[in-house]
Order: sequence, then C-alpha cells, then structure tokens
Amino acid sequence: MFKRLYDWTLSLAGRPRAAWGLGAVSFAESSFFPVPPDVVLVPMILARPELAWRYALICTLTSVAGGVLGYAIGALLYESVGQWLIALYGYGERLDDFRRLYAEWGAWIILLKGLTPIPYKLVTIASGFAGYDLLWFVVLSLITRGARFFVIAAVLRRFGEPIRAALDRHFTPIMLGVAVSIVGGFVIAKYLF
Repeated sequence: MFKRLYDWTLSLAGRPRAAWGLGAVSFAESSFFPVPPDVVLVPMILARPELAWRYALICTLTSVAGGVLGYAIGALLYESVGQWLIALYGYGERLDDFRRLYAEWGAWIILLKGLTPIPYKLVTIASGFAGYDLLWFVVLSLITRGARFFVIAAVLRRFGEPIRAALDRHFTPIMLGVAVSIVGGFVIAKYLF
C-alpha cells in the first residue's frame, strides 16, 4: 500500500499542481492532519531534485501558515476544537503542565519540538492556548520548520540517487521505520508533555 502511495507521489511530482498538494499537506499537518509533509516532500524531491529548494520553501511557508491556524485554534477555539484535537491525541490532561512550561521555556519548546518527530500541531495549539507571543511564534516556527525542510532538501539533492535506490530496494522496512517514528513522536510527546 505504501509503495503504491510512494510511486503515485513520484508520478505526481512532474505535474503542474504538485506543489499545491505539497503545500496543502504541509499546512494541514501543522494544525490537525496526523501525517507529516515529509511523506510527500521526500518523493517529490527524489523525482524532481532541481526543485528541492522550492519544495522546501513551500513546505516551510505552508507549515508556518498552518501553524498560525493551529495557534488560532489554541488561542480562540480551545474550548471546542482545540480541546477535542488535543484529547484526540491523548494529551488533554497534561496541557496545563505544558502551559506552565511555556512561560519559562516557550522559545526552546518551539525550536526543539519543530525539529523532532513530536507532532508540530501540538506545539501550535499549545502555543495559542498558552498565549505565547504570536510574532515570536511565527519567527521561531520559520527557523525550526525551515531548518527541518531545507536539511531534508539538501540531503536529498546531495544523496538523492542512492537514497532513491535504497527506497526502491528496502521500501517496506524504511516505511516501517517512518511509521514507528511518527507513532514514537506521539508517544514521546505524551510522556514529555
């Protein structure tokens, strides 16, 4: 199933609207969607390495824009939508502890958690809920999300062909590792919150 999705994503990379799909996934992941944009970004860069920087920029900007939506959910809609999303991921009872941490360590939380497999949407919603300064939230998100996506782009531009060959040969174990990383991010967030 994942192999078909990977092949399909590779085939879409050549289409004119591919960047729009990448942006939509990146935007949605930052506020409510559980799948990270890397799942779309990696095959697209492998298929069109000459567009790696463009794809990384699209991911960065749309991720931060989606992060602002997540921030708004936390700041304005926490009692309805925000609380439901946090509870859906199993972190509702620990959000108050996270809010207290924000008062002292907010910048480091945004920077570090934006780079890790810990779901970024939790950071965006919690940032709004905690009342973290919106301008600083956007600046720190640009730094951390940009670093993540541009590092991926740089690695894939430099080592794209060997990585693509490894994916073709060992797709199932690699995808299993990605799935474990995603689930592990949720688990880590649950116990570090």
